[in-house]
Amino acid sequence: MCSICSSPTPVVAYHYHLNTFPHYLKGKLKRRQPRLEKTHLWNCAMERLQVLKGTFCSLDAFQKQLLIGSAVAAGGILAYMVQKRRQVKSIPLGEGWWGAGEKPLSEDDQIYPFKVQTSDEEIEDLHERIDRTRYADPLEDSCFQYGFNSTHLKKVVSYWRHTFDWKKQVEVLNKYPHFKTKIEGLDVHFIHVRPPHRDNQKVLPLMLVHGWPGSFYEFYRILPLLTENQDGVVFEVICPSIPGYAFSEASHKQGFNSLAAARIFLTLMERLGFSQFYLQGGDWGSLITTNMSQMKPQCVKGLHLNMYMSNKGFKVMLSLIIGPYLPFLVGLSREDVRRLFPFFEKNVWEILKETGYLHIQATKPDTAGCGANDSPVGLAAYILEKFSTWTDNRNRDLEDGGLERKFSLDDLLTNVMIYWTTGSIVSSMRFYKENFKGNPDNRVDAKTGIFVPTGLAAFPNELLHCPKSWAQIRYRNIQSYNYMPRGGHFAAFEEPQLLANDFVQFVKKVEKF
Repeated sequence: MCSICSSPTPVVAYHYHLNTFPHYLKGKLKRRQPRLEKTHLWNCAMERLQVLKGTFCSLDAFQKQLLIGSAVAAGGILAYMVQKRRQVKSIPLGEGWWGAGEKPLSEDDQIYPFKVQTSDEEIEDLHERIDRTRYADPLEDSCFQYGFNSTHLKKVVSYWRHTFDWKKQVEVLNKYPHFKTKIEGLDVHFIHVRPPHRDNQKVLPLMLVHGWPGSFYEFYRILPLLTENQDGVVFEVICPSIPGYAFSEASHKQGFNSLAAARIFLTLMERLGFSQFYLQGGDWGSLITTNMSQMKPQCVKGLHLNMYMSNKGFKVMLSLIIGPYLPFLVGLSREDVRRLFPFFEKNVWEILKETGYLHIQATKPDTAGCGANDSPVGLAAYILEKFSTWTDNRNRDLEDGGLERKFSLDDLLTNVMIYWTTGSIVSSMRFYKENFKGNPDNRVDAKTGIFVPTGLAAFPNELLHCPKSWAQIRYRNIQSYNYMPRGGHFAAFEEPQLLANDFVQFVKKVEKF
């Protein structure tokens, strides 16, 4: 039993004094206990201080000097380690050429307007292919547990074939200005949305980057919210298509990964005249914008993510062991515990059920995309199943997959049509192969921290939950971390208002509004 605080065991006493004494010594707990000097804890702290003082006074001069010298040295080492950890690091920008054939001596760096177009022939070909589709019968009462249920797929395809108006959706796509420019041998597509000009408003450049199986169209719901005045903050938004996706040309050479995409997008922002800007991304967009922040941290005013991972190291392992029982000791909140545990069920078994696509796309993407590239119905089933389950994995238990709970069929099919008309499903899958050719943990970006101001939005139905204490391992300057009340993987598409609000409050912190 502890002689000072009467704790029943040495272990409890040790943790008791370890956690309470420094707070009293620094006076931090005075805000919690206005009459702290009258409490039992204060008496314990003062008695401990007297014991330490007596021990120090009993030492001879040499021992005192040795002790003081050791303390100073330890303090210096600690200060050096803290300073080194905070020191801004970057990764090499690198260079590349992804066009067909040999790299020319010069490259056209002009920016050209682009317009999405279609034709009667394109639509007729689509309808003919749809009409030739052969469906497999689903298992009884299987809902979406085996993938996209073919009974409901027939309903979606019927709407696509007889009601969906692609020409009308092309007009919607052209609502915002589209452009293309040549970078590292590839025609890079992007939309560029400028806010209406008003006096006395600060316009901040922002790039939004999509992932798979999404596209730039994911951001059409959030764009009006970001380009309108938000308490004095308004954004000039650039939404590029990752090369190999939508209207951006696919690489003709092996090796085009997130680092190459990041470098190309940095070149794009420079070409547009932006020396500093904000970034926002999820899925592959999260990794690409993170890489951009690592390559040129001086250019990135702030990085905002709705998907992020940092699950390596002793700190994470300790969290998994202690977290379910004493979460506060390892930096977890009650909400973290609710989202993480039971860990095997939520982070191993669930992920195994949802990553079959990843394994084939990261190994044999040309095989994976072959059928979907030729069959519009196969393409729709492959893509739309993700918009069901990744929005909420409980949708697997619904006959319609919950598709229209967050999205309209017009919006979902427009995204599918972007993949279909551009023939980009195979090249989009190759991005997985290029990023998983080796151990991702051995890449230079995995070994380098992120030091730009960072905002993180934790949506409850994201595939993996990453607590703030884990995220801090990689993201060293987190300005904002918020638990979102609802939403899943496709945040901008599902919950544009929530994402916009979180992003704006993050920017206000960075800009010190």
